[in-house]
This record gives sequence, C-alpha cells and structure tokens, in this order.
Amino acid sequence: MDHQQGSQPSSSTKVERRIIEKNRRAHMKNLFFKLNSLLPNYNPKESLPLPDQIDRVIKHIESLETRVKAAQEKKASLLTERKRPRSVFETKGSLKSPKIEIHEIGSSVEVVLTCGFDNQFIVFSEIIRIIHEENIEVISASCSRIGDYVLHVVHAEIRPSFYQSGATEVSERLKMFVNGSVTQ
Repeated sequence: MDHQQGSQPSSSTKVERRIIEKNRRAHMKNLFFKLNSLLPNYNPKESLPLPDQIDRVIKHIESLETRVKAAQEKKASLLTERKRPRSVFETKGSLKSPKIEIHEIGSSVEVVLTCGFDNQFIVFSEIIRIIHEENIEVISASCSRIGDYVLHVVHAEIRPSFYQSGATEVSERLKMFVNGSVTQ
C-alpha cells in the first residue's frame, strides 16, 4: 500500500508536467501565429514549417531595421541642412534657383516667378521693388503653392511715358536679379 501511495504522487506530477507542457506549446503556437500575422505578406492558409516562419520574421525585422536606419540618416541630414545658412536662391528640390518668365503684351507685363518655398517672400518682394523702381504699376499679384515651390504671377501696366524702354529695362533687371547677377 505504501508503494501505491508513492506511485500516485509521481503519476500526478507527470500529468501536471504534461498539462504544463501542453499549455506551454499552445501558448508558443499562439505567439508564433501572432508574430506571423504581423508580416506584410501573411497568408493564414499557408502553413510553413516553424524554422521557415522564424526565418521570414527575422528577414522582415532586418529589413525594418535597415529602413529605420535610413530614415534616421535622412532625418539627421535634413536637420543639419536646415541649420546650415542658405543663400537667397538655394532650395531643396531639383529647381536650384528661381525661374522667371516675362511676357509683354502691349503696355501690359506679366511676370511669372517660380521659386522655392523657403525663399519666396524675399524674391517676391524684390521683384515688386524692381517693378516699382521702373515706374511700372502693379495691377494684381497672385500666389500658388505647388509642392515645395511657389508660383507668383504679377500683372503690371507700363505707363505711356515709359512704354518705349520700360518693358525691356525691367525685363533685364528682373532676369539679372533672378540669375543672381545683381548685388544689392
């Protein structure tokens, strides 16, 4: 009888260990399922062996780490670029300097200026100043933002007394200013 009592605790501990192990395996299976469900191309119907699932997860984590490092480097370069002093015409995009188009239609002048968002006010105010210095009256001005760039359109009217040389002179001055030839 002593022997039976001694065997009962050992069999109950075996049963307990089996239950614990069964619960542990179910828990691990659930964790692997959750982990795999986080993958971008996860298909719950596709059953892969566990080592393959783990390899996919590891590769995905490594690719995410690479993307995070690249994003951090880009952020750092943008922050240092922001702190660096810029010239009036320097912008971030492919458009390195402001672009100007001047259209003369009779006594009317239309100035179309495309510049970076960072320097739009400086360039625009200088364009208006040059137009006023040439005794040309600004009729209207409009501004539109397109991505990182700003499009300014100025409609002006040349006074009859300045009509002969006014448009040519203002065109030259505006182009020289935008091209960076004018130092003021």
